[in-house]
Amino acid sequence: MKFSSAKLLSLITILTFSMITIISPNLPGQISNETRIKQAVDSVRINYEKKANKTIPSLSILIHTPSDYIFVSSTAEGETPLTKDTYFRFASNTKNFTSASILNMQESGWLNIKDKIVDLIPGSSISYVPESPEFNIPYKNEITIEQLLQHSAGVYDIDNDPVPGYNGLSYTDYMTFKNPAHQFELSELVNEAAKNNLSYFPPGKGYHYSNTGYTVLSEIIQRVYSFKTGGQKKYADYIRDFITGSSAPVPLDISFPYLATDVTITSPFATGYLITKDSTNIFTNVNMSAHVGEGNGYATFAELDKYIRSIMKGENVLDTHSIYLMKNSVSDSNKTYALGCIHIKDLGYGHNGCIKGYLSDMLYDPDTDVSVIIMIPVNDYTDPDEEGIIYGLKALVNAGFASRIALGFTGKMIPF
Repeated sequence: MKFSSAKLLSLITILTFSMITIISPNLPGQISNETRIKQAVDSVRINYEKKANKTIPSLSILIHTPSDYIFVSSTAEGETPLTKDTYFRFASNTKNFTSASILNMQESGWLNIKDKIVDLIPGSSISYVPESPEFNIPYKNEITIEQLLQHSAGVYDIDNDPVPGYNGLSYTDYMTFKNPAHQFELSELVNEAAKNNLSYFPPGKGYHYSNTGYTVLSEIIQRVYSFKTGGQKKYADYIRDFITGSSAPVPLDISFPYLATDVTITSPFATGYLITKDSTNIFTNVNMSAHVGEGNGYATFAELDKYIRSIMKGENVLDTHSIYLMKNSVSDSNKTYALGCIHIKDLGYGHNGCIKGYLSDMLYDPDTDVSVIIMIPVNDYTDPDEEGIIYGLKALVNAGFASRIALGFTGKMIPF
């Protein structure tokens, strides 16, 4: 049971139309900005609890402005507040790192996002994706790298949608239930779309969020980097060497586990909860090998803030042209999703994440130089219509807006 980032993104688009603009009230001068934000986020969490009819352990935000760097953790009674240095799984925010990697490779002349995935890697006799049957997905010869980044390639999402032969489940759910320690491989995942001839539409003819599309991008990153170095490389190798490691422009303490045995998170970490009608389950130590390049990252609030600000401000690996593409290269079918990048007015550019146990936003607003990292360590599946997740989504966005409002910036609150 899961609420995909695809649905989450769709809800953001829908909910945007019901936002109400609010200007920050004039609060007494003796109240600190941190107190203002704490009061604002407390109010959002309490309203969330009332609508969800259950206790929400925490709603935390790091907001970074030209003059303030404030972290607050609104917690239920008896819960320990998080800190800016608390680790959590940030799920599909990983897609922005994948996009940054692809665009950085393009800057180096290693690939071109307009190329089709069956084209040859520049300077080689090797195609971007293997010629093996596992990668013979529908419309393979027509799909471009850019379309994969935009979710406009039509690649079937075997992680979020049911796959034939698996009792109405997605392939990853079925295999995880069968064996939680199963080591997923990129080719194995893509093969489920290939062998079942599954797709949503011809490339460029629609929009459908697809984790599997980003699995293909992860394979491309591995193959291009392996060719350039003359050795076998993983997605995590490129991320470490160019985006997060000690030799990167902005070294970051961010991890992307890909082994089924690598299930723990560095301490201190936020415990993630998944609530169903029958039970509350902890989903902190999890096999992330099925989510390479599309949802396998974890970090702290502080490190994610450092990443999204530096990327969007041109202080990291990307030049201004690549940043423009990341933010603005949208498909005809979805004007709010570019290259691994969403946009929410008055919150900014970045991404969000929804995985068992965690719901998060990572956004930077260039108009105000304000970034927000927001996280709730809960997925609520008690309602068959997934209203609990919808409330969680609203709480995330409202926490961001309420914090901006508390500091005098324009914000928009979504009615619960």
